[in-house]
Amino acid sequence: MTNIKPSRIASIDILRGFVILLMLVDHVRERFFLHKQVLDPMDINNTEPELFFTRLSAHLCAPIFVFLTGISAWLYANPSSGIKRSAPSFLFKRGLILILLEVTLINFSWFGAYNTLYLQVIWAIGLSMIALAAAVHLPRQWIIAIGLAIVVGHNLLSPIQFNSSELGYSVWTILHDRGFLISDAWLNVKVSYPVLPWIGVIMLGYAAGPLFSSKVSSVKRKSMLIKTGFSLIALLLILRGFNIYGETLEWTQQATVLMSIMAFLNYTKYPPSLDFLLFAISIGALTLAWLETAKASWLNKVNILGSAPMFFYILHLYALLVCYLLAYQIWGPNTFYGNPQQGYLAFNHVGHVWLFSAGLILLLYWPSKKFSEFKRATNMQWVKYF
Repeated sequence: MTNIKPSRIASIDILRGFVILLMLVDHVRERFFLHKQVLDPMDINNTEPELFFTRLSAHLCAPIFVFLTGISAWLYANPSSGIKRSAPSFLFKRGLILILLEVTLINFSWFGAYNTLYLQVIWAIGLSMIALAAAVHLPRQWIIAIGLAIVVGHNLLSPIQFNSSELGYSVWTILHDRGFLISDAWLNVKVSYPVLPWIGVIMLGYAAGPLFSSKVSSVKRKSMLIKTGFSLIALLLILRGFNIYGETLEWTQQATVLMSIMAFLNYTKYPPSLDFLLFAISIGALTLAWLETAKASWLNKVNILGSAPMFFYILHLYALLVCYLLAYQIWGPNTFYGNPQQGYLAFNHVGHVWLFSAGLILLLYWPSKKFSEFKRATNMQWVKYF
């Protein structure tokens, strides 16, 4: 056993690494288990438990990653050296780069073509960083207040809707309601991740940054994270348990305990409901608390994946594209859905998704490790964005 030195950098990178691994599983599901569609929220009557909980695990990814992005932005602006750096410039440039990667390398990796431009999670993170670049000029109390107002209050905006012909449709599609910005064109553009709630999450992450300052002891930080995590869980149990607020789909008791649990945990992701965010960020806070004193050599490997997240993100998407195209050429389609003329190559059990994911992680670990080492050693600035 190797002691993992309690470090704000290590704990954040390790948690980011865990999120990346869950993200990979979900992307394997989207590539090789597409014939089993999952709705948002999921239809628990037509989604088997193993698929439900596989998808549920991926619900942790975006909220935790965006929240950690906010923390990392604060740490960038307030390094342990005491010499402050410009957060707005860093956030603005990084946000633009993320958006550029989304509309180029990342979009192409999904289909190997540009039929529709999907603005997904990297786009949302990029826009959130640009929004945070403007918000960091505000006092911390204002950042907390605005972040809370967005995260807690955006569910109240659900009744607001625009037709595609109405003024305000494009802005509202970007902010709150996923849909097509451009359709029936040579290149369609669809917003898959409405950005408003994520702006609130990144602002709250930035406001939480001082907790990870070198001036805060590990004991105090762990205590605060535990209190925060359980407080969020308590709030979720109250709001969700009594169907008070925070989720568009009310839960009801089902015929079995398992189905009732699934109904309770069935949250809306697009845009993320308050309950969705409480569920994910509470688990993230408790995991960070555990990582303060975690002792296991395997965490070093997870740390490596979390230290070069964009490199791993792009690498795994292209690895999945190549694997699928090669497998399709060898075995051909084995399932059809929607369009009987279009066949898909798919696993026949969700367990195969997890097994394939484990193999892919082992395959991608070595290049990720090498890039992480290169990233730490090089002075080339563009590398730091990966």
